[in-house]
Amino acid sequence: MSEIVTRFAPSPTGFMHIGNLRTALYSYLLSKSQGGKFILRIEDTDQVRLVDGAVDVILDTLKMTGIEYDEGPDSDGGHGPYVQSQRLPIYKEYAEKLVESGHAYYCFCTQERLDSLKDEKGIGGYDGHCRNLSAEEIRKNISDGIPYVIRQRMPDEGKTSYTDVVYGEVEIDNSELRDQIMIKADGYPTYNFCHVVDDYLMGVTHVVRGNEYLTSTPKYCLLYDAFGWKRPTYVHLPLLMGKDAGGNVSKLSKRHGAVSFQDLVNAGYLPEAIVNYIALLGWCPKESNQEIFSMDELKSNFSIEGLSKSPAVFDYEKLKWFNSEYIKAMPVDKYEEKAVPILENLCADYINKKKLASLLHTRIAYFGEIESFISFVTNRLDMDSSLYTNKKNKTTPENCREVLEDVLPLLESVEDWNNDNLFALLKEYSASKEKKAGAVMWAVRIAVGRQAITPGGATELMEVFGKDESISRIKQALSELS
Repeated sequence: MSEIVTRFAPSPTGFMHIGNLRTALYSYLLSKSQGGKFILRIEDTDQVRLVDGAVDVILDTLKMTGIEYDEGPDSDGGHGPYVQSQRLPIYKEYAEKLVESGHAYYCFCTQERLDSLKDEKGIGGYDGHCRNLSAEEIRKNISDGIPYVIRQRMPDEGKTSYTDVVYGEVEIDNSELRDQIMIKADGYPTYNFCHVVDDYLMGVTHVVRGNEYLTSTPKYCLLYDAFGWKRPTYVHLPLLMGKDAGGNVSKLSKRHGAVSFQDLVNAGYLPEAIVNYIALLGWCPKESNQEIFSMDELKSNFSIEGLSKSPAVFDYEKLKWFNSEYIKAMPVDKYEEKAVPILENLCADYINKKKLASLLHTRIAYFGEIESFISFVTNRLDMDSSLYTNKKNKTTPENCREVLEDVLPLLESVEDWNNDNLFALLKEYSASKEKKAGAVMWAVRIAVGRQAITPGGATELMEVFGKDESISRIKQALSELS
């Protein structure tokens, strides 16, 4: 079997959409699972849509996700340039070859004439007006400086078909195909033409892309046939859907939330968790009970047979689960590198950020969630005295007030303020008063945390707040209970 060569060919028009990232990932995994080659090519021929810095976004995204290309703009493997705007002479040369063979022709139609072919809704296709110009007419028009495009000449009859790995046989009547533009009047090629030339010259054997190209591919097959080139293997991926708040499913878009890789990273999702989740949106591993995969495991487990033709739904709740599992598995130092700076921006200086980060380690699903978890730290929340009532520990506002009055002077006398000392003090107090330790801890935790659910117990919270803030909160609680 010859070497598998795949490619990812994004347009530098902004952030990396989740769908594009999935295409890059599957293309990469397909080649690497077979020991093949993966190429990065920048398709920037649509100059109007270019966004400054977008190429850097593409490169940074691939680096962050661990998708490593063998050839690309900064890694020449003998097939460069890898940026299409630097390959214009190549496209012109190959377009002219098709003109010579009769598979393409010069078209001198003005924009006004093309617009006149459209109906009131702006719908209409080219009518082949310049298909049969004589050689003399063509020479005269060119010498007169009349702008022209080069169009692909589609067959007048018959059908064109190809076999897609995922969707099987795809066939289209040639009568439905319009004579598409290959080279525009400004000398730039269209995507429909130049990607075929590039894929052939770069030795691409398998083309992986979204299924929106499923019915366009016959046009590309005709180009391969016109040149006498072997067609690549086509792998069209299932549609990527999103679910809105009402549970309705439609094509993934901004209305479903963050849809770019960078948006998700900015929200506090880990790149490796995003990659893991996206890998399962349209592909099913042989070991169907396994969900957590490293990149190396994805490369060794990926198989083209596992791809599905059914639409895949991007579920943010499922992504949160994946991300929470990755956060839980993070070494403490790596976790703190991300969590502590966030807390430093949100919390007062007296807050023990490392201790607070530790309490949150197994509780947050993504780092952007930290702020919502610590509202009780950044503000003294209003609270109802009914929170002191706990059936399990048999506490009431009245007996909690008694506990707080007793422990306040004990806490004020503590010099070495840490969780172990505070815990021992409250345990000793509960034993001396023959009170349930749980009841004592509940009273203190509610007084300090000011809410029913907190990411730590009474003494852990007091260590987070420090002595002065903890005592201040207990005094406030006593004032409210009096």
